[in-house]
Parts: sequence; C-alpha cells; structure tokens
Amino acid sequence: PTLSLFHVPRETVRSAKGVEVWKTEQQKQQLTFLPDPRFTPDQSKSCRAIVYSPDGRFLAWANGSTVQLCQVTAAGWKPIASLPRPKACHLRFSPLGSFLMTWEVYTENPHETPKEKPNLFIYRAATGEEVYSIIQKRHQDWQMHWSCDESIAALLVGGEALFYDHGPTGTSFGQVVKRFGGLRNGGLSVAPGPSPPHIGVYMPGTKGAPSMCRLFKYPNLELNQPVASKSFFQADKVDMMWNRKGTGLILMTSTDVDTTGVSYYGKQALHYMTPKGDSCGIQLKAEGPIHDVAWSPKSTEFCVVYGFMPARATLFNLKCDAVYDFEPDNRNSVFFNDFGNLVVFGGFGNLPGYIETWDLVRRKKLANFKAPDTTLLEWNPAGDTFLTATTAPRLRMSNGFKVWHYSGALLGEYSWAGELLEVIWQKYPTGTFKQPAISDEKVAGIVSATPVASKQKYIPPGARNSVAVSASGETVDLRPPIPGLPPGYRSSVQIKNSKKSKKAAAAAAAKASTATPAAGGESSSPPEPKKQPAKKNAAKNLPTENGDLANGNVTQAKQSDTTTTTTSSNSNSSSLHKVTPTGDPAKDKKIKTIQKKLKDIKVLKEKHERGETLVQTQIIKMNSEAELIKELEALKVA
Repeated sequence: PTLSLFHVPRETVRSAKGVEVWKTEQQKQQLTFLPDPRFTPDQSKSCRAIVYSPDGRFLAWANGSTVQLCQVTAAGWKPIASLPRPKACHLRFSPLGSFLMTWEVYTENPHETPKEKPNLFIYRAATGEEVYSIIQKRHQDWQMHWSCDESIAALLVGGEALFYDHGPTGTSFGQVVKRFGGLRNGGLSVAPGPSPPHIGVYMPGTKGAPSMCRLFKYPNLELNQPVASKSFFQADKVDMMWNRKGTGLILMTSTDVDTTGVSYYGKQALHYMTPKGDSCGIQLKAEGPIHDVAWSPKSTEFCVVYGFMPARATLFNLKCDAVYDFEPDNRNSVFFNDFGNLVVFGGFGNLPGYIETWDLVRRKKLANFKAPDTTLLEWNPAGDTFLTATTAPRLRMSNGFKVWHYSGALLGEYSWAGELLEVIWQKYPTGTFKQPAISDEKVAGIVSATPVASKQKYIPPGARNSVAVSASGETVDLRPPIPGLPPGYRSSVQIKNSKKSKKAAAAAAAKASTATPAAGGESSSPPEPKKQPAKKNAAKNLPTENGDLANGNVTQAKQSDTTTTTTSSNSNSSSLHKVTPTGDPAKDKKIKTIQKKLKDIKVLKEKHERGETLVQTQIIKMNSEAELIKELEALKVA
C-alpha cells in the first residue's frame, strides 16, 4: 500500500527551548527540516523526558510543571491530559501503549502526613486516568515489567518482586498475586513472547556463595521449579537482554573491580540461557572490555563489540557459535535497523565519531565515514536512514542533528542554536514499513557545513604569535623578556628544549659525516688513540732539565689554558673589543666584567632592533655602552 505523508517519520526534539516536532522535506537533493504546524510547541525550558508509545499512538513529555499526554493521528497531535507530576524525570509506556508510567526522585517530608508519598505512578494512556501508585526508591530498574499482551506486570521493590495479574480494565493493579523474595541488589526481567511469559531473576551471591540467574515459567515461581539456571562467581552486576521472541537471554556480568588489574572498569563476561534449559558461556576471541551487545530484530543472531582498540565485532547464532568476524576497527557501539538487514558500528565517546555500515545479508561493508562529536544515533523506522546528533549535557557546543543514508551520504543537517537535549524518531506500528532493498549504488549527498577540527598542534593562547622556527629547525622564542628578570634569562623548559635541539642537530651531523665517506668510496681516517689518564701524583715534585718542578709547569699550563679559553670566548662574543691579559688579576677581573656587560648590551640592542619592548633598567644599561668601552680602553692602555 502507498504510504501517506503521515507515514514520513518526524523528528521530535527536546531542547532548552522546550518540545517541538519537525517534519522533513526534500529540496534540491537535500533534506530540509521545518517545524510541523500540526504540533503546538511546548515553550517550557525545563523539559526532562520525552517518549513515544511503542506503536506510536501516544506521545508524552515532562516539562517541569506537568506531564503532557497527547494522541498522534493523521490530523495531528491531539492533547489528552495534563498529569500533575511536576517532578517527573522518567517516562515509559507499556508494550501495547495502554499505560504510561512516570517516576520521580523519592523524597520524604517529616512535616507532612503521611511523610512517605508514592513516586511511581501508572496512568491509562487513552484517558489520563491514574490507576496505580507505589513507593519505588530504586533509580535503576525503576519501571514495571510487562508481558507482551500486558496481562502480567512485575515490579521489583526493595528486595522483592511483586506480580500483578489484571484484565483489560486494569482494576486489579492494587492486588499483588505473586511475590518472589531474595532479590536485594538483584534484577528482574519479563521475557517477550506469548503468555504466560518466562521470568528471569538475578540473585546476588552472599557469604562466598555464587551469584545465580534463574528462569521460571509464570506462575510457577518456586525456587525448586526453574526451567533453567546459571551460576557465576565474578558478578557484582548483571544485565539481562532478551531477544524479541523471548527464545534467548544474554547475561552480561560485570565486577566493580578487576583484581587482575587489566581494566579500570572491572571485569566483564557474557553468558547465554534459553527457556529450554540450555546455558553456556559466550567465548570471545580477544581480551579486553565488552563495549556493546545487541540482538538482531530477527532474533536469530546477536553481535558483540569487544577487545582493546581497534575493537573486534563478532556475529553469533543461537548456539553461541561465531558465524562472522567483522574486521577490527575503532568502534564501541552497534545498532541494528528494525529489519535486521543493516547494522551500524560507531566509535563515539572517547573516539572521534567513526561510523561504518554493513549489509548483513551479503556480509559486505557499504560505507565508512566520520560524524564527529556524535552523542546519539537512532535508525529511522523505515530502516534506510539514521540520525546522529550532538546533544547536551555531553557537549554543549555545536549542538544539532544530521540524517544519513546507509550508503554514507549526508542527506541533511540542522545546527541547533542553544542546547539540544534529545532527538527521537516518531514511532509506528510493526509492519507499517517494508524491508528496504540494499543496493551498492551511491546516493548523492551534501557537504556538511560543520567546521572540521584543525589537525595542527595546539598552542596555548599565551604562546601564540611568539614562537618561530629558524632555518636550522630550532624553535626561537619571540616573546619579550619578563619584567624583573635579568637579560638572557631562560626558563628550565627553554633550556631543556634547547638541549634537545642541540643533541638532535649533533646526532644528525654525526650521521651525515659517517655516511659521506662511505658514499664516496673513501676510507675513513683511523680514530685517534684515547688519552691515557694521568696517574695521580705520578710526577709530583720531580725536577726537569731546567730545574723547574713538574707541578709548577702544570700549574702554568693550566693558567695558560684558562687564559686562552677566556680570550677565545670573549673574541667570539665581541670581536670589537679584543684584549690581552695584563698580568694583573684585579685588572683582568674588571676587563671580564666589562666584556660581559658589553655582551649583554649587544643582545639588548638586537632585541630593540626586532621591535621588542625593553624595560627601563634595560634601556639604561644599553645607554651605558659608550662609558663601558671607554673604561675598557683605559684598562687596556694601562
């Protein structure tokens, strides 16, 4: 059947401005996003949650003062009720969309009677009527678990699972028909599929006993009547993941601390159970963390992303046999479309937004591209496009969303002014869309207007426009001297970098000098013999031919070497003022002091010629050059 415009999925946006619904239009080979005039935007600036019912019939959102509930029809979004839940922060619909659950943080007020008030409420979606409320102090796993036909509901309160058996009217919500204890810090999960459903419970181990996960067939919930059981020691937390048909259950166990020290986040493992009584461990082919696990909507296979980067991804069948290994890549998440024929691998979080799409029918990679700063990814219900978004509070800059084709083409983007909190697709009943045919044909897309991050080395703002690279490759600091520091002062970092540059230059020169003779075919000269260290006091007080003591000659030689070195150093630093030693130690000391001052003045004059700003003391010192030269000449004449 031909789909109407109503069956073109809308994007529902939650932001700091409120709640809006946007429609998509095709203009000049690209998608344009416009507000849907059939939806009245909610201008509240503290919207905390937004959710569609699984079949798309209802939309609910919490705006900080009430919970708004409306019905979605071809004519638009029709308001149903405004629920008085100003503190609601989590919303969830039942599987058939008949009931809406709201949860708010539990608080007590000793000045009110009663001081304990319910914080979990259940409303009938069609009318907004409240049908049940209870105190639920748990933040994780707060919601009520339902069977697919909504005939059975289960809620984990404290360490006990409460079961409710009700009819279409929901009048028996207040009556608990079954209880299951011993689940403090444990978990509860109701399997999808035909009723009566299977119930999965996780019971943490105590006093050295192993933790255990058991499957029961409702209503047989006695401890001695499980249909399957799996025990494990290393488990502080267990996530239970059913496939859509309820024929397989994946258990991901994790510990808070890894005693081996391999991972900072603890140790993880995967186990598999079935209602038929089978259970086994899922063997992975590489060490490292388990990044993500997802069931295919076909319920016949599941994918695991695991290992150190580049991470591996493996497809398993219902026997936990690896049927396909995807090539290693930088990824940490996996997303199936609603038909199970396409899968997207993403590298988000601490990875720069790598995305790859695969055709699962042909086991073929279709595209590989980047969507930087992605914090959210969701498939379109039609199954051929998906949405990526940059949202707050994960990132508060450059918020917006993009729509991609599975071939990697960017179809449209929208930059959001302000903080974008969440973007979700409009939901539809199962069977509304047909499975898309996968083609290798490339779809024409647009070029993203989002600026690409620079790949240049980061330079702090205080160091910008102050560093240059000389012809020899050495870094030169162009910043003016810090007031109050002596001329020529260098920090420890500058000295360290200078030493590194000199070592690198010396190593390069040595390499070049050793390579040149070999290239010309000439033999290198033999190395000079090493000088033998003089024996201590070997020639002490021994007379020579002229009657002098050897020790005295050594002293004179040392003085001569020192004088030569000083003269050579001074001649290199200031060739205009060459002087010879006078023989008077006092005069020689004054000459050295004046020569050092003249050398510093030369450095200051070079800085002044480059346009650098000099402090007052440096200017006074630079102006005293003539007096110093005159004093030096007088000492030389004397």
